[in-house]
Amino acid sequence: MELLPNPLKLLDLWLQTRYHQARLSAGKASRRIAENQSAAMRRTSVAASNEMDVTMLTGDTHMVEHPAATGTEGGTADVETLARLLRAYSPHDGRFPLAVPGLYALRLSRTDTELVYTTYRPSLCLVAQGAKSVVLEEEVYAYDEARLIVFSVDLPVAGQVTRASAAAPFLCLQLALDPQRIAELVLKIYPHGVPPVTEKRGISIGHTSAPMVNAATRLMELLGQPEEAEFIAPLVVDEILTRLLLSPLGGRVAQLGYSGSSVQRIGSAVAWLRANYAQPTDVEELAAMVHMSVPTFHQHFKAVTAMSPLQFQKALRLQEARRLLVSVMQDVGTASRQVGYASVSQFSREYSRYFGSPPSRDISRIRAQRVAAR
Repeated sequence: MELLPNPLKLLDLWLQTRYHQARLSAGKASRRIAENQSAAMRRTSVAASNEMDVTMLTGDTHMVEHPAATGTEGGTADVETLARLLRAYSPHDGRFPLAVPGLYALRLSRTDTELVYTTYRPSLCLVAQGAKSVVLEEEVYAYDEARLIVFSVDLPVAGQVTRASAAAPFLCLQLALDPQRIAELVLKIYPHGVPPVTEKRGISIGHTSAPMVNAATRLMELLGQPEEAEFIAPLVVDEILTRLLLSPLGGRVAQLGYSGSSVQRIGSAVAWLRANYAQPTDVEELAAMVHMSVPTFHQHFKAVTAMSPLQFQKALRLQEARRLLVSVMQDVGTASRQVGYASVSQFSREYSRYFGSPPSRDISRIRAQRVAAR
């Protein structure tokens, strides 16, 4: 009987070949750049500071356990190197876009005493130092150096950094997930079809393997070699995505780029809600847009997001209203109307239920905390 080759060994051979070819191309390109005295591509390190505010975690949540999250962290040396590189590219607390498209460095030098509300885009997050938890409705997802987290669709969540200090800040590498690129890789990795999945939640936790950390470290190192990064970085990003697709989370991640999958269709509905959260929502029209019946749409939407479509829209509205109240200094009436509420009293009731206190009291507390922190 002919034995089939190990896909990971094939992956390593293919990557080594492409890596060598890319380095040759990069060398030629570097010589052309030197001859023409062209300026090298420079790293962007402008912080995209997020105005994220917080409320207390209630006792109604429960930790979500995943078999893929067990095990030890990736190679210690690589994790330490990745942490050092992330620290170099994030000179202070914040979220920093890097020269590779869709790649970000995150840093926080203190633990959060309260929850931070934000909306995550589809992405992979690798922690090099520290720990964080994300809350989706009543579910808590914890990740650290040993566990990575994947967001398959846009999700309004609450987060809390649980391990960080000035000496050892929370350091995380975030890579945006491109559905089109994942779809192209899926065709190569799963030529006979994507493995069936039973769990469709838009958040998943997996084990951070040593090869994954090694690839992330090499990607960060390329930022210091801009001439080579242009050619080699896309290959290393493909390696990271390929290793993710070959991991126990592969079937779930593949759904993101698999045309016609329920996750992909719900992702389209989520994207529409995110872009039109202030508009009235007709669930029947939304279901028709993704070619589902209303009952099926409700079922799949809740399976992916843990919320109904209207609950999801409400979360988006309230998070944006809070941002307007805190960052733009709008009054309650103006902010509520801008996010789609016709009644200020209804807005105040729903705001209180979501964040734990009425808008005026909540915003006064947040502003007082900011003043005290200066």
